[in-house]
Amino acid sequence: MGQGDEAGRRAGWSPGPGEQASSRHEWLSLSDDDLLQRIEALASSHEEDEALLTVVRSHRHFFIRQEAAKRVSRHVLLQAHPEDRHIGQILVRRMTRREDIAYLEHLVATSRYLEVRKAAEAQLFQVRKLQEEP
Repeated sequence: MGQGDEAGRRAGWSPGPGEQASSRHEWLSLSDDDLLQRIEALASSHEEDEALLTVVRSHRHFFIRQEAAKRVSRHVLLQAHPEDRHIGQILVRRMTRREDIAYLEHLVATSRYLEVRKAAEAQLFQVRKLQEEP
């Protein structure tokens, strides 16, 4: 992911993605403001993980993709995007199970983004601390 970040540039805020994205998914046909409003209006028990993942994988502004990633209810779906530093930081903060330790250790060892490595290290510390408690 991180398409806007790949070349060291961020995608700008836009009134909408243009004609090509509207055929991919109806959410992507919305302006950034409308899309953000739709994401924020989701109930906590929503059924929109696939729509949110479409936004996460898109070329939209990093803040829009990050907000979509925060609302994905099955965080394991975000594991396909470790190369995106904004999504990686969100993902690691949701990992609290013993099964997550290997993934966190992998991110600490392989992520090229300092922010993701630091967030993974902090979460790894928290998970291990929780495991030590009776």
